[in-house]
Amino acid sequence: MTQANSTWRLLALAALGVTTATSALAQAQESGYFYGGLGVGQTRAKIDEARISAGLLGSGLTTSGFARDEKDTGYKVFGGYQLSRNFALELGVFDLGKFKFNATTVPAGMLNGQLKVQGVNLDLVGTLPLTERLSLLGRIGGTSARTRDQFTGTGAVAVLNPSPHQRANNYKFGGGLQYEISPAFLVRGEAERYRINDAVGNRGDVNMFSVSLVFPFGRTVNTARPVAAATYVEPAPMPAPVIVAAAPPPAPMPVPVIAPERRRVSFSAESLFGFDQSAIKPEGRAALDKFASDTRGTQFEVIVVEGHTDRLGTPAYNQKLSQRRADAVKDYLVSSGGFDANKVTANGKGESSPVTATADCKGGKPTAKLIACLQPDRRVDIEVTGTR
Repeated sequence: MTQANSTWRLLALAALGVTTATSALAQAQESGYFYGGLGVGQTRAKIDEARISAGLLGSGLTTSGFARDEKDTGYKVFGGYQLSRNFALELGVFDLGKFKFNATTVPAGMLNGQLKVQGVNLDLVGTLPLTERLSLLGRIGGTSARTRDQFTGTGAVAVLNPSPHQRANNYKFGGGLQYEISPAFLVRGEAERYRINDAVGNRGDVNMFSVSLVFPFGRTVNTARPVAAATYVEPAPMPAPVIVAAAPPPAPMPVPVIAPERRRVSFSAESLFGFDQSAIKPEGRAALDKFASDTRGTQFEVIVVEGHTDRLGTPAYNQKLSQRRADAVKDYLVSSGGFDANKVTANGKGESSPVTATADCKGGKPTAKLIACLQPDRRVDIEVTGTR
């Protein structure tokens, strides 16, 4: 079989590299869990006709015809443990199928050959989420494969060792896509390359293009946070203007002074945005439209939009996410609500101003219970100062 194609190696390493680089930003939202699965697909090998013909020529035989069957059906069964949102360890058993050839010789004879490959593998699997359900996969690992050859000869062809076999350790790599149909059922499409020894001194590759079904066990939390129903906090009624009493006659009546009023409105982050997103959802736009309608007619002095996150994740990541969300709400109020951009400011507070107390929401791992307890911390506050 031929040498490994360097392009395949670069693609697999690049996929793992992208996953590693982004794991610091994509924080895990669920505990580790075990999973199992099975896959089936087409396998392809490259039979080295030139090497076989050279071997026959060394025995005084000339190849007059050559037929090959380089495709078969491969199978794999695997189980693994999802260490985090981005990495898993996976142990598997594979059968890459059979590959055959027939070489016709002069003087009259025929050499028939067959190669069969089976083994086990241990892979590091990297996952990079592209959307809420679709992820990019990259894998690299090692194999222990048993290769069994069978050779038969007729006529002028004599076979000295009809059944050579060998077990050898090699590497494998691959990449593909994974789609989450439900938290308990995933589908993968992958292309993998297995490096093997063929038991007669040659090394080469077998490619496998497969579809796999994956079944998580004991998975308690989906990769998306629970989405709360859109909530809108009704603003407090405007108080009556404070009027400074007039001085006794004959002094002129002073002009009434209306003190500016401050009020604060809070929106839950889940009502405005998708998980880990800063684009406002349709139901979030509806809530902001109602806020703009309720405050129409107010003479604003300043409007402050503050984005807040819970304490899960790194402070730096939470700060950036809260700023993006505050900017998104500001932009929407200016573009759709008719607010003066010069009077609206947007500040990201990250996890610095929680509503919940640490004693009430205990723990450090992002369990379903802790995520639900910290829901009040994930919000966008709008503080308005103005008069009607």
